[in-house]
Amino acid sequence: MDDLLKTFKISAAGMRAQGTRLRVISENMANADSLPREPGQDPYRRKVVTFRNELDRRVGLKTVRVDDIRPDKSEFNKQFNPNHPAADADGYVLTPNVNSLIEMTDMRQAQRSYEANLSVIKASKAMLNATIDILR
Repeated sequence: MDDLLKTFKISAAGMRAQGTRLRVISENMANADSLPREPGQDPYRRKVVTFRNELDRRVGLKTVRVDDIRPDKSEFNKQFNPNHPAADADGYVLTPNVNSLIEMTDMRQAQRSYEANLSVIKASKAMLNATIDILR
């Protein structure tokens, strides 16, 4: 019984971490076309989520946690648009370093991980219910 409760906690931590990752990916995608308003300003910078294992001392388990949400330091893209208010002297505007294909791939991976953890919780719940039924 104690092992099933630990399984719930481990899977719930995984779901929380992947939920955060999905929110950050959504923010990246929503800002993929956000351009600066004035010359010299930076456009939206993609964010990435990092994870770490953390010991939950209350239950004595290692669970996954969000370590940090930090900016992706990759280069911005450039788009030739001399009429844009943020265009530089050569007519180029910096665009976000968000690649929709990468975001969609990351989103799918996070979604699958979230669903896998949810499946573990459902299976554990079914085992717990079966155990309770046996004990009646």
